[in-house]
Amino acid sequence: MKRLTAYLSRLFVIDAMILFGVVCVLLWLVNCLRSFDVVSVKGQGLVTLALQALLTMPPLALTFFYVCIGIGLARALLALQASRELHIIHTSYGLPSLWRATGVVAVAGVVAVLLISNFLAPMANKRLNILSASVAADLISTTLKPKRFTQVTPGVLLLIGGRAGNGEITEFFADDRRDPEMRHTYMADTARVSTDGEGYVIELYNGALQYTSSTGQFSEISFSRYDLNVERLSQTTGVADPLLETDSVSLVSAALASGEWPPELVKELSKRMFEALKVVGICMLVLAICGFPSGRRTRFSLPMEVVVMLLAFVELGVSAYSPLGSSTGALLMMVVGGTILLVRARPRHPGAVVPV
Repeated sequence: MKRLTAYLSRLFVIDAMILFGVVCVLLWLVNCLRSFDVVSVKGQGLVTLALQALLTMPPLALTFFYVCIGIGLARALLALQASRELHIIHTSYGLPSLWRATGVVAVAGVVAVLLISNFLAPMANKRLNILSASVAADLISTTLKPKRFTQVTPGVLLLIGGRAGNGEITEFFADDRRDPEMRHTYMADTARVSTDGEGYVIELYNGALQYTSSTGQFSEISFSRYDLNVERLSQTTGVADPLLETDSVSLVSAALASGEWPPELVKELSKRMFEALKVVGICMLVLAICGFPSGRRTRFSLPMEVVVMLLAFVELGVSAYSPLGSSTGALLMMVVGGTILLVRARPRHPGAVVPV
């Protein structure tokens, strides 16, 4: 690697990583504040609060990682232009080094995004679900106060009549309204929280399970014993998706072993891989906009940080509403950025001098 390429790569990566680190810390603090009910209502410690907020970061990081790379690259290019270094790079035929340095940043970003989306995010989702179930089990077995409604997660209310000395719960009641199509109500004379080695289970004795649909239809099932998985009460969406908790290598290995590739599996794997295209697209667009010095001066100049964020919002909107799939926005950024680069990087020949 040439010295100029190494210098530019280091400059681009440092700016992007500093911004990414600052955003991660701020979002972690915001997540701590949003999850403060773990301490104030559910009786957990600050360590549990910090860990729960930390486990929500990897899936969230995918939404702003490429934005940080784009802003860091733009800020570094603008700094080079302000110091006239960018002019020197172009006049001394250093444009290939500029392209290679941007490619190094893009490749490093692609590797990081693929690691997060395929391995780190599924692992974090799994650990977060286990932690949420543990918090819910502790809330039910020790912290839940008798004769008082307590919200385990938004949409789920619990009520117990009392607690015996051996850990047995009397008059157990749980109301689950997370599913707008079906309301679940659990009632039992007694209950006990136990573990089966893989998770936490609420053993309900002598009770009933009621279903109430959005159209008013009602049904009830009586039971002498019913084992309710705590994850059903602790998850925000009701039931955890195993696809979101399994890394891509395990998913592909299982699919190859069974010979079946369900549409949900293909969609999830494609979504994880397409995250890398956002990094490539934003790097190409930012290089096309900021990688060429200009002598134009305008009265109003929109900061490049705002431009990059607007590009990210456009990409999200196009990907969300395009019938072609979630990769449409990233592919559009790559096409537009590549086109601008080809136009601006084409050699320009001075006009012929007309003798007088």
